[in-house]
Amino acid sequence: MRINQDTVLQGIRATLVPYTPAHVPRYHAWMQSEELQRLTASEPLSLEQEYEMQHSWRDDADKCTFIVLDTERWSGQARGEEDCMVGDVNLFLTDTEDPTLGEIEIMIAEPSYRGRGFGKEATLMMMSYGVTDLGITKFEAKIGQENEASICMFKKLHFKEVAVNSVFQEVTLRLDVSDEEKRWLLDQTSHVEKKTYSEVKLPAGEPET
Repeated sequence: MRINQDTVLQGIRATLVPYTPAHVPRYHAWMQSEELQRLTASEPLSLEQEYEMQHSWRDDADKCTFIVLDTERWSGQARGEEDCMVGDVNLFLTDTEDPTLGEIEIMIAEPSYRGRGFGKEATLMMMSYGVTDLGITKFEAKIGQENEASICMFKKLHFKEVAVNSVFQEVTLRLDVSDEEKRWLLDQTSHVEKKTYSEVKLPAGEPET
């Protein structure tokens, strides 16, 4: 989705930046992990296929992707973004009959960053962006039954379990964004700064494609 290609959302722990070709090698290395493949129900791709996937995620109108960075490491601009990557967060707008429904996914790929609030803050920032910029009023999260930490996190964000697929061993959680939920969500993300990516990235920048 090109709408967020020049958007940065900077939080306290996590900063969200567009997924660019410069992020692909680190992302590809993450996805060689059998644990992450299992948790994300993903198949391993070649590096070339990963670059093609990045192009698809940038261009397809039904996918919105941000890379999650460590704000503290990144904000000093002393390191390249690839060295600050901790995961990614995605919104899929795949219901053609209901463009206000977004399926949300969060992956904290770096084990040392799990359980420290990065996933929660990144998810809240993506939800707030979905509501304010993409017109989302309903969120769904489909999570493997074994991923108890992720299920617990989404329930803390007011999601309710609505279905269990025993064949795929997957739980579906849902949140309808009422006026009250929207106020709560915007309050939870009131600290987030929205910036222009082209103005804040390192001078060397990422290659444009």
